[in-house]
Amino acid sequence: MEAHIESFLNKLSFTSITVATLALLLLYLKTPETCINPHLPNPKPHLKFPQSTCDFTHRAFTTINKRNRRIWSTKAWIQTVNSFTIQFQSLQAQNFFSNDSRILVVSAGAGHSVMALNNMGVNDVSGVELVESHPLVGRADPHNLPFSNKVFDLGFSPYLERALFPARYVGEMERTVRDGGACVVAVEECGGEEAEEVVKLFKKSKLLGVKNVTLGGERRTSILMKVVK
Repeated sequence: MEAHIESFLNKLSFTSITVATLALLLLYLKTPETCINPHLPNPKPHLKFPQSTCDFTHRAFTTINKRNRRIWSTKAWIQTVNSFTIQFQSLQAQNFFSNDSRILVVSAGAGHSVMALNNMGVNDVSGVELVESHPLVGRADPHNLPFSNKVFDLGFSPYLERALFPARYVGEMERTVRDGGACVVAVEECGGEEAEEVVKLFKKSKLLGVKNVTLGGERRTSILMKVVK
């Protein structure tokens, strides 16, 4: 009895799948009755609405460059880039980098900080994030950076608190920044005790300074470290 029921259910399942497949195929091939001839004079207004779903002619699409130009021209984007520019100008004034420096930006997001550095004249900037944002930011795991040891003059991360494994994240920054170079990380605005916990993550660097800054309209705490041998 059980074998008979199992056989019946299997046949029923196969029949259901076959019927569903045929139904989907018919829906795909059948042109909706509400589609109208575009050459029809004075069609009724209510028939015009679904016309776009029936139009198989080529449609223009927005290129990445065009989309980027639109985003980069917004007030919010410009203000965020400017906020990063202020922080980098302060670091540059203290001789932590020059226009000839190699700079790494970890957790670069959409690339505001990368653009800020480029606008300042720094051309060798590597921005990385889990999700690529071409052309400013490439895809890479911040916990396993695809760079050799000691190749950067400055490492910067505006969102350290987003790291899944902060110690590993900081360790990768220290590994890729040369001796005498600097690592700068920013976290949600915090007090002295919280900042000390962040400093402890750095095993090959010494603290140079802590200050509160504004990045992208958010109050954050910036921690400056110098990589030592």
